[in-house]
Amino acid sequence: MLRKSAIRRIMVASIAFFIFVIISVFPNQIETELHHQTTTEIPIQSAIYLLDPKDYVSRTRVVIKNKDTLNQAREIIELLTIGGTKSHYIPNGFQAVLPSGTKLNTIAIQNGILKLDFNDIFLKLPKDKSELAIESLIFSLTEIEEVTGILIYINGELLTTLPNSNSKLPEVLTREYGVNKIYDLTSFRNVTKTTTYYVGKYENTIYYVPVTEITNDEKEKIEIIIERLKSSPMHQTNLMSYLNANTELLDYEILENDIKLSFNHYLLDEFQENKILEEVEYSIALSLKDTLNIENVSFLVNGEKVSNFNT
Repeated sequence: MLRKSAIRRIMVASIAFFIFVIISVFPNQIETELHHQTTTEIPIQSAIYLLDPKDYVSRTRVVIKNKDTLNQAREIIELLTIGGTKSHYIPNGFQAVLPSGTKLNTIAIQNGILKLDFNDIFLKLPKDKSELAIESLIFSLTEIEEVTGILIYINGELLTTLPNSNSKLPEVLTREYGVNKIYDLTSFRNVTKTTTYYVGKYENTIYYVPVTEITNDEKEKIEIIIERLKSSPMHQTNLMSYLNANTELLDYEILENDIKLSFNHYLLDEFQENKILEEVEYSIALSLKDTLNIENVSFLVNGEKVSNFNT
């Protein structure tokens, strides 16, 4: 019995010594492998723009496994492709926009501009979905932190017009291109472009629908956005806003990429004292981000800060 106990102790000690040697000799490799697992294998929630049941380009969220910019872009493009390998990750009620069989030949990034070279299947976009597909690509890929714009090539040639259309495209496509565009112009002078995020709902899922309106409205863009969100539902659509129609924007102050907005008490939800509905925060903050490049929004009611929202 004593002999067996001694042998057992020797074996335990030997195993412990072996593990110690492995850790001492290969610490960097083990640390690198652990780091690799934590940085690339943990899925993250990312915003992506897909078509909702009413064919609006809409902001929803999907699981993205890659954090590296180029791999993340590849994964998003796969999600945007009909019948792509990632299509099972698309939320119920939403649909991809790029033709089945669309493939990336090459992808690269320089100074924030993502260069995408597709095969010619990309050109098989239906005429009525052509502009929606471009908008979906722009808004989905510019959600990646390092990406500010995209260039689209087809087998090495720059895409200069919408597929199946004579409408010209800017060389570099940014969020300035707009999304779900509505034109209400009386002249080509003093043209104002604002993007406002409305609330969409499918079954029990809340999502956000950006609408870029091109008008001759002479008000400040912040005032235009708040006025539109107060007027629910949106003109000629079923898109909604949860902002109380009695809400008044009393004052605002812009500091670089931050803004302070001061409202009357109607900003607050009547059933939750001193709280703003999440849908109201998102609608206002996302609208200001796309229209004025605002990253942080402070909400004040009668001079007192009630919420801070970082986009």
